Amino acid sequence: MAQSSVIVWMIVLAFISAEVSAFAKLIDRPLGEKVGITLNKIPESLHDSEAKTVANELSETQVISVNDELAIVSQLLDRVPLIDGHNDLPHVIRLLAESRLANFNLTDLSDKTPWSSDPTSHTDIVRLRKGKVGAQFWVAYTNCKTQHNDSPQKALEQIDLIYRFIDLYSDTFQLATTAQEIEDVFGTGKIASLIGVEGGHAMGNSLSILRIFYRLGVRYMTLTHSCPTPWADNSQLDNPGQRPIHGGLSGFGEVVVQEMNRLGMMVDISHVSVATMEDVLNVSKAPVIFSHSGAFSVCNHTRNVPDHILRRLANNGGIIMVAFYNEFLSCGKSANIKDVIRQIEHIRNLIGADHIGLGGDFNGVDRVPTDLDDVSKYPNIFVELLRLGWSETDLEKLVGTNMLRVMRRVEEVKQELAFTEPIEEWIPIEDLRPEHKLCLTDYV
Repeated sequence: MAQSSVIVWMIVLAFISAEVSAFAKLIDRPLGEKVGITLNKIPESLHDSEAKTVANELSETQVISVNDELAIVSQLLDRVPLIDGHNDLPHVIRLLAESRLANFNLTDLSDKTPWSSDPTSHTDIVRLRKGKVGAQFWVAYTNCKTQHNDSPQKALEQIDLIYRFIDLYSDTFQLATTAQEIEDVFGTGKIASLIGVEGGHAMGNSLSILRIFYRLGVRYMTLTHSCPTPWADNSQLDNPGQRPIHGGLSGFGEVVVQEMNRLGMMVDISHVSVATMEDVLNVSKAPVIFSHSGAFSVCNHTRNVPDHILRRLANNGGIIMVAFYNEFLSCGKSANIKDVIRQIEHIRNLIGADHIGLGGDFNGVDRVPTDLDDVSKYPNIFVELLRLGWSETDLEKLVGTNMLRVMRRVEEVKQELAFTEPIEEWIPIEDLRPEHKLCLTDYV
């Protein structure tokens, strides 16, 4: 009897050991690997036909789950406009088509030369519709080599181009300049189209040109690009071996921010140095934005935003719109959608879901993450976040309600400053270097 008991216990212990060993292999998997359906393992004792039946049933269950997630995301994007903060399509049209809209059809560029092979071509109407984009900030970008030369002219040409393709494809696009207009245009089924100017050099150190930009519909200006202006330091000056020029904003730079507040134009501090970020947050009465940046703690690129600035951004009521450029996501040439999720999750964990948006930088970069290779892939982000347990309310914030809130507050600050006269200061001549003055005249 005793011998039989020992044999029974040996069998039980062997069974438990095998199960524990299998579980250990399961939990030792990398965090990024999906476990999901493998928990429902098909018993080895089933005949082949029975095993196939069970496998098919499990596969159908998984597909239904994925379809449910996509359905939830689709319904969400039907009721809340997906607002992207930064798309450089106008610049690519300038480069590849010389700004001539008759040379191509924006409806579908996926198989058109040279668009289909160009690594910076991510946008057309078919893909925007598939991605369920509800509102897009189109960027009027001018290269830094235009600074102190013809940058205001180039910026105006880009604004004109945006107007022209909105008019040409008026069945798809409609200009919007306020939060309410975004919602109204979205309600008609069209894509609300807004304008941002990238690079403060586009205003040519003139508040008059800044005011003209606003009258033309520009609703944000990025204070710098890859070059500093005579009144603001850019992010490259934070690289090792570089030295700041102004230590942030100059006195005239502070005036630029104040005039943008008065106008109701959002201050975009992507591309600026950390000291400039600090100064803008000290000066601005309205929420500020990062139209296309990332979190420095996740990837220590100088184009990304340190945690202490993110905390100040939350106190300011502003928003950081996560860019999809691989170097900002993973600090390398390759990245995937998990790197985008990691950025979003870090920001949410640090400052909450009220201060995050999306600013893909499509058409402005040549390397984007796998599973986010063009504007049609936005829903993939929300499906991934849904799987991580994000509520629909927090997803709505990321999709667009955060940006709508920021715009409404900027508009309120404009109303609060309605009786403030336009600022009539000129940039001090001593702020301009000799090479800055080459294209200036003495005309008064």
